[in-house]
Amino acid sequence: MKEVKEAKIDRSEQRLRELGYKQELKRELTSFTNFSVSFSVVSILTGLTSLYGTALNSGGPAVIIWGWVFVSAMSMCVAASMAEICSSYPTSGGLYYWSSKLAGRHGPFYAWVTGWWNLLGQFGCTAGIDFGLAILFCSVVSFKTGWEFERWHVVLVYFLILIIHGLINTFLVKLMAIMNTISVWVHIGGVLIILITLLVKTENKASASFVFTGFINNTGWSSSVYVVLLGLLQSQFTMTGYDASAHMTEETKNADVAGPVGILMAVGVSFVAGLGYLLALTFGIQDIDRVLSTTIGSPITQIFLDSVGENGALLLLIILLLAQFFCGNASITANSRMIYAFSRDGAMPGSKYLHRIHPTLKSPVWGIWLSCFVSALLGLLYLADQVAFSAITSIATIGLYISYGLPTFCRLVYARDSFETGPVSLGRLSIPIGIISCIWIVIITVLFVLPTLSPVDAKNMNYTVVIVAASAIYIFGNWYFSARHWFKGPVSNIDLEDNGNDFVAGSMNKQEVEEVVGADKAEYEIK
Repeated sequence: MKEVKEAKIDRSEQRLRELGYKQELKRELTSFTNFSVSFSVVSILTGLTSLYGTALNSGGPAVIIWGWVFVSAMSMCVAASMAEICSSYPTSGGLYYWSSKLAGRHGPFYAWVTGWWNLLGQFGCTAGIDFGLAILFCSVVSFKTGWEFERWHVVLVYFLILIIHGLINTFLVKLMAIMNTISVWVHIGGVLIILITLLVKTENKASASFVFTGFINNTGWSSSVYVVLLGLLQSQFTMTGYDASAHMTEETKNADVAGPVGILMAVGVSFVAGLGYLLALTFGIQDIDRVLSTTIGSPITQIFLDSVGENGALLLLIILLLAQFFCGNASITANSRMIYAFSRDGAMPGSKYLHRIHPTLKSPVWGIWLSCFVSALLGLLYLADQVAFSAITSIATIGLYISYGLPTFCRLVYARDSFETGPVSLGRLSIPIGIISCIWIVIITVLFVLPTLSPVDAKNMNYTVVIVAASAIYIFGNWYFSARHWFKGPVSNIDLEDNGNDFVAGSMNKQEVEEVVGADKAEYEIK
């Protein structure tokens, strides 16, 4: 007796199975919603807002504007290299999976290192985003009420924001796509509103000479070149998080195209919108001394206040608060998917819990709250040192970009001739763009652990170097003494002998599975 079944297999699910994984997350994101996650995490209204004052003191308007242009160009090279690899390997593991497959027999080592640096960067990114939101929120309350907030107030607000984001990611999974779509329009619409408002309402706009060539150095360092390089942190921290499109590919339709396009669009659209935002802010500076010495917590709040008054400033600040709120929420979404994927392959302590998808909520609940908890711990640094926020953003930038560069490095060194491209390919430009990407990542990795203020003392030291060094000791030490003996890289969760497999009903041999995987719509017989 023969029972004939028809298996309708989505092309993206088919590719995922070829990579060794069964479909566990709901695949319901479109190309636009995939892009919207990355765009929300990049969030030009978050990174550029949070570090605008830092950049003003480390180079001034010229570094803010031209630094954004230069860093965006470098980031597009990195993103293009990542997008090409993502098109070939569209899985939530993203970067560490790519490193494993591209490095050949060295795959487990590169997967381990890439995965852990990416996790560190994502924790730092989530912390930087939500901490920036907490500082801005306290600043808004301060200028409306005269409240003089302390550092511990900021930390408490930060903890509350993390809890809210954790609850949203846990219980409102079905609304995430809608929220990320709203986030895109808040960012784009917000930039347009701020741009038009400041250009129309600011009576004594800054001169073009000030905006495009003005240089400010309040760092204590005498080297202008060094100060300019320090000022790039604002732009480079903002241009992080676009790997979220890769981490969401297991929830995206047509993933081998939508994922890489999402990465590229996140950088491209962010560049255009960010440039408009920075020009509006910088032309809106009427008194640079008042902006730099503001007592209300945020230079941008002072710019808005000087240009449009209290009520107008409040409305513009609400736009920034909304954008940063959506950004932090999307960051935890992407972070939890990375934790889910990495623990699925047994690479994290407590992996048997962290890779579980809640049967009712359909979300990686353990991963969500681990992300919130570790980010909360990073926020405690602010209690010890006010410059800790810059350290957190540096950690995010360094961790993420090391993990961005390692797959490209493996592609150049180990798989230059063997790499099989997906639908999105760079063609002959792949190698030169990859080389530029790797060189740039080495530069910023060294740059952002260096001290930002002079003379250096215990209060203004860049503690990024301490955290990065401790992380490196853990990552490489754990590998040498333990993980190299048991971690073999990404592990397939498809058991061909498992009758409970959600892809194969009944028992099928390997050849039959391959025949099914090889078709978008297949009919098969179970005898």
